[in-house]
Amino acid sequence: MAEELKLFRTWSSPFALRVVHALKIKGLEYETIFEDLSSKSASLLQYNPVNKKVPVLVHNGKAICESLVILEYIDETWKQCPLLPRDPYEKAKARFWAKFGDEKLFSSIGNVLISQGKEQEEAIAAAVQNLKLIEEQLQEKKFFGGETIGYLDIAFGWTANLISILEEIMDLKLVDEEKFPVLSAWMHNFSDDPVIKQCWPPRDKLVVKFQAMRESHLKTVLSQ
Repeated sequence: MAEELKLFRTWSSPFALRVVHALKIKGLEYETIFEDLSSKSASLLQYNPVNKKVPVLVHNGKAICESLVILEYIDETWKQCPLLPRDPYEKAKARFWAKFGDEKLFSSIGNVLISQGKEQEEAIAAAVQNLKLIEEQLQEKKFFGGETIGYLDIAFGWTANLISILEEIMDLKLVDEEKFPVLSAWMHNFSDDPVIKQCWPPRDKLVVKFQAMRESHLKTVLSQ
């Protein structure tokens, strides 16, 4: 009996894109269900009644939520092209830095997008400091796990795409080859991988979306 795999996602979610990358790397067939988060489907609410958000992976009727949890589930269920390190210590480190990326780095990058003036300068300083910590973890490797894309590369994959979009919108440079030679090289290696490259959302649509997010937030702040 064939396995059933369904992925509930949106076209632009960087967290859902992690799951797409993992499924593609593993060579797994799956059905994509695109959600409109302004009008969530009954199925999404059924499968993720707690957080009511994407991504949700449904495997033979069983729902798995939260992108990093889904990555581990995929890796433990399908053994080909392993994503997480086998060594317990290295695995623990990967989990730590993935959590750091979601809780610290993502919010610091987001703060740059939705701020201006002195607040933006402070946000940039915080984001740069976090990016330096991430670069240190690469230690001049091609990917975080070595020579092939793994769990931590997928967890940080959004940086290889969204940071350049933010830079375009804000007319600034957060990551360049002079300040971040190792991280810059990793971003190119990750983005140019044939499996990863085919999955990126349309760049022009992302620029429009995040530009609108910035303008909406700044307008709200000014009206308060």
